[in-house]
Amino acid sequence: MTSKLMKLASQSQLSSWLPSIHPQVWIFAIGRFLSEVGTGCTLFYAPIFFVNQVGLSATSVGVALGSASISGVVGRIVGGSLADSEHWGRRRTLLLATAISAIGSLVLAATNNFMILVIGSLISGLGIGFYWPAAESVVADASQIDNRRETFAIARLADNLGLAIGIMLAGFLISIIGSYRWLFVIDAISFLVFFGVVYIGISETEQQQIEESENTKLFASWMAVLTDGRFLVYIAVNIFFTIYISQIHSTLPLFFKNFVIKSTTEGFAQTTISVLFAWHLVFAIICQLPVTSILKRCSHTLALTVSAIFWAIGFGLIWVSGTAPSDNLVWAILALGVFSVAIVSYTPSAASLVTELAPENQRGVYFSINALCWAVGSFIGHPLGGWALDQPQIITNSYWLCFILSVAIAVAILQYLNRILSE
Repeated sequence: MTSKLMKLASQSQLSSWLPSIHPQVWIFAIGRFLSEVGTGCTLFYAPIFFVNQVGLSATSVGVALGSASISGVVGRIVGGSLADSEHWGRRRTLLLATAISAIGSLVLAATNNFMILVIGSLISGLGIGFYWPAAESVVADASQIDNRRETFAIARLADNLGLAIGIMLAGFLISIIGSYRWLFVIDAISFLVFFGVVYIGISETEQQQIEESENTKLFASWMAVLTDGRFLVYIAVNIFFTIYISQIHSTLPLFFKNFVIKSTTEGFAQTTISVLFAWHLVFAIICQLPVTSILKRCSHTLALTVSAIFWAIGFGLIWVSGTAPSDNLVWAILALGVFSVAIVSYTPSAASLVTELAPENQRGVYFSINALCWAVGSFIGHPLGGWALDQPQIITNSYWLCFILSVAIAVAILQYLNRILSE
């Protein structure tokens, strides 16, 4: 009897964490997982490869990677409109995005100078731009109000799990073959696999088919979004979060490799960096559903405020990791763990808030502008981080303290947003 009760309690707890999720979300999550394995192979190693092996400066690499946001803007604007189009739709937009991204990865694999790096970044940025509005719309269409945050959490869980495996795989491959270029080839293959999953397993969502006849004209759709005051306030604060995330992807790997103070003049070893970012993603995977469950009781703005506070703590710990006379690795581990909580607090609530603000037949356009925040964050964050790493050590270390101050601005905007959403 006792064992049966325990089993029922366990099943009840699991069902409360994993409410009824649309089957298409699970198929899409599998595709995202497979794609992110390839992305994980390159995401944190790209800056190290382009600076330490290709021989480019940290600033030029930051500018080149940031250039992806230029084409990303075009991709997100066009991709959002295509995702809402009755003649194109979410599925075809995803297929186009994965094909372009595969080409971009192959160009990056062939990079041996600044110009090729820029071209590869522009192509990759275009693919990412087409991807995100359609991807978020697919998840939003398949979610319900009572399980929306969990549905987006499942998608992010698949992303993080794939990234974690990709990072560990990359560290293993580099130790064996010693070549970073093959990592970009693996990334291209993963996009082609994702293409196959979308082609076979994803159909236009029922919500999209129902609302097809009610789609507004393209110009009217964009004007409606740009005059939505509540959404524009959210966009302003969302740019802060995307800049923060860009630092994890491009600035931190190079900071750990070349700038963290140790007993020697070098930073962490390659394998140590691999383990650090794998830990970051594994902890995010562990925290994703519990944190989402806890924050479900909070408003979206309160959940985002919690995320902002964790970002501030994490940046403080990064500053300590670069200035402490000892135990630098311990501080770095703590910082990346805090960043994990910050990200899993942010992503489901942000996507759910956009879904609730957007009319059902304009979700593609709303998520397009939401995705533009990531382009803006990369455009600002990558070059800014590269510039900071090319400065004297004291400026590089102070760079992280400036982010702590910026969190105060983000929190103030969130409080304003909470007030106008309550009106």
